[in-house]
Amino acid sequence: MGIIAWLVMGLIAGFIASKLVNKQGEGVAMDIVLGIVGAVVGGFIANLLGFHGIDGFNLYSTLISIGGAVVVLLAYHAMTRRGTV
Repeated sequence: MGIIAWLVMGLIAGFIASKLVNKQGEGVAMDIVLGIVGAVVGGFIANLLGFHGIDGFNLYSTLISIGGAVVVLLAYHAMTRRGTV
C-alpha cells in the first residue's frame, strides 16, 4: 500500500479504536499514529494466529488494523495511566 493509503487506513483504524476504547478521540495526529502502529501490530498478531496480514485497503485489513489499534491504545493508556473506560 502507498503512504497515502497507510495514512487513511491509520486514521480510520485509530479513530474507530479510540471511540471503542475511551469514547473520545486522541486527536487527529495521535489517531493516525496509533492506527498505523495498530495496523502493524494487528498484521503481526494475525500472522501469529495463522491468518494473512494486511493486504490492501479492504474490510478485512480495516478490521485487522482496528483490532491492532485497540491493542496499541490499551497499552498506550496503561503506560500513561489514563483511564480506558
